[in-house]
Amino acid sequence: MKYVDEFRDPRKATAILAEINQLSQSLPCTTQHPLKLMEICGGHTHSIFKYGLETLLPETIELIHGPGCPVCIMPQGRLDGAIALAEQPQVIFTTYGDTLRVPGSQKSLLQARAQGADIRTVYSPLDALAIARQNPQREVIFFGIGFETTAPSTALTILQAEREHLSNFSVFCNHVLVIPALEALLDNPDLQLDGFIGPGHVSMVIGTRPYEVISQKYGKPLAIAGFEPLDILQSIWMVLQQLVEGRCQVENQYARLVSQDGNAVALEAMGKVFVVRDRFEWRGLGDIIQSGLKIRSTYGQFDAEAKFQLSDVRVPDAAACQCGEILKGVLKPWQCRVFGTACTPETPIGTCMVSSEGACAAYYKYGYKDSRLAPGTHHVLAKNFDNLNPAAS
Repeated sequence: MKYVDEFRDPRKATAILAEINQLSQSLPCTTQHPLKLMEICGGHTHSIFKYGLETLLPETIELIHGPGCPVCIMPQGRLDGAIALAEQPQVIFTTYGDTLRVPGSQKSLLQARAQGADIRTVYSPLDALAIARQNPQREVIFFGIGFETTAPSTALTILQAEREHLSNFSVFCNHVLVIPALEALLDNPDLQLDGFIGPGHVSMVIGTRPYEVISQKYGKPLAIAGFEPLDILQSIWMVLQQLVEGRCQVENQYARLVSQDGNAVALEAMGKVFVVRDRFEWRGLGDIIQSGLKIRSTYGQFDAEAKFQLSDVRVPDAAACQCGEILKGVLKPWQCRVFGTACTPETPIGTCMVSSEGACAAYYKYGYKDSRLAPGTHHVLAKNFDNLNPAAS
């Protein structure tokens, strides 16, 4: 077991940054045409800004923020579906807190609750199952969202509900898969990427093998990373080292928690309960084939879509919101025309400003108003990293 301070050591960070700078000088990149690395996970995005990592990197390296925030990629039609379920008579709708303030086409779940819907925040689907036990005369629905990180807990909860014969419990399933989303990005000719920082939490479940399509089919290096500053810096170094050496592999920086084959128990539960959808709509990315999960017909009694005959409605995003372009990595949050003005965490227009993993929320929280720090803004850094911030020296 490692102490967290070991992953925030400024001396080690300085050494890694020196090597990153040296490697970048060996690559054909300039400030006008920087090397573009995408960190897939929204958790990485927040760590990057919390510790000021982007300002410490050479200007010839640009970090692109990917579609790894499960709340951010939820299309408005699915959010409207969640609200419609929550407003059904005798329904208790349970959800993670991140989803409450995400705007649908007419209202948010928080506004629906203010208008009388029984919507409750839970920390896990097992909390929703407990509510179903306590309210046998009410229908309890859990809003299942997230990548392969959270899908196993939903699957295991459905299996528990079956064992207990809890007929008043169901799930509105919106779980998605990370690899098809990455392939959709790489198939987009408008987005040129040189490498990836792979998500740590997802990889704990699926392992490293599924990412081999990224290196073998698309010829892009990928390093799976943890969430501490040194984790992220080391993963960037690993990708640059591959580029310098002309290699293209999947490397595992987060080896203390991620294995090659993933979590067998979690994968077994997912395989038992879920089947891959033919296609699923992603905000900003459109329909991506075989990118979502739905509940198998053998567990149909726990499928809220089937139970309440919910139709899948497509709703376009608000015209002012550019969340889709941000999720695709085409725009940075500060380039959105409503960022920090009409769209703030208090009055969000798009999902990226709401979620704790959203890129817009990260930029806003840590003071990024343009391509570098806004003049006079104190950049929030961990205490151990104060002496690494060029602006502070």
